[in-house]
Amino acid sequence: METFVAIGRVFFAAGGRRRLMDAAAYDAWYDTPRGRWRWIGTAEFRLLSSLLQAQPGNTLLDVGCGTGWFTRRFAEEGLLATGLDPNPDWLAFARAKDPTAIRWVAGYARSLPFPDRSFDQVVSVAALCFVEDERQAVAEIVRVARQRFAIGWLNRASLLYAQKGQGGGSGAYYGARWHRPDELLDFFSGLPVRRLAVHSAIFLPAGNRVARTMERLLPHTLPWGGLVAISGETE
Repeated sequence: METFVAIGRVFFAAGGRRRLMDAAAYDAWYDTPRGRWRWIGTAEFRLLSSLLQAQPGNTLLDVGCGTGWFTRRFAEEGLLATGLDPNPDWLAFARAKDPTAIRWVAGYARSLPFPDRSFDQVVSVAALCFVEDERQAVAEIVRVARQRFAIGWLNRASLLYAQKGQGGGSGAYYGARWHRPDELLDFFSGLPVRRLAVHSAIFLPAGNRVARTMERLLPHTLPWGGLVAISGETE
């Protein structure tokens, strides 16, 4: 079973920032009254969407979809989306939120239950930070991608890490692994990929007016955002 264990708790290896939350609390986390986390989620979605270069009608797999917050947004862009997660309770929540348009599949990132080149695009949003063997999960994502992939990790070289990641992490970041961008490229060594690129988002995680302005002005090729994404094409 694909899990990450810390201090007696079992954390399912699926979608980011939700280790200590139930499904409803995690999904609502993106819609807090101040809008901070919704802004962060929207900024992350925009970055990953731009890296995938998907067109309406393309097939997309979201690895570690959790409650499907990102999966639903990709589906709203006209993609034929599939969300994969190992947690049946979270998948049940996702199905209840969107019972018809999206396919929800139980499975693990280290052994995706799909044939080679099954999806035009594959995405994963801060989920592999909780997978025991990230390299194997990356290889699986590359295997099932037909065109492009974009994988987001939590960035150790960021202000978000200084706020939420030190000492094992706090709140919903508890138990996550954080990486520097140069470390992440090693996961792709020997895989049939090309045109790897490093981008990041969420430079100032406060979510206030200054943070939102800076997010629009700073180039996402800078490696200091709280979410760092590696994108590329399959050969």
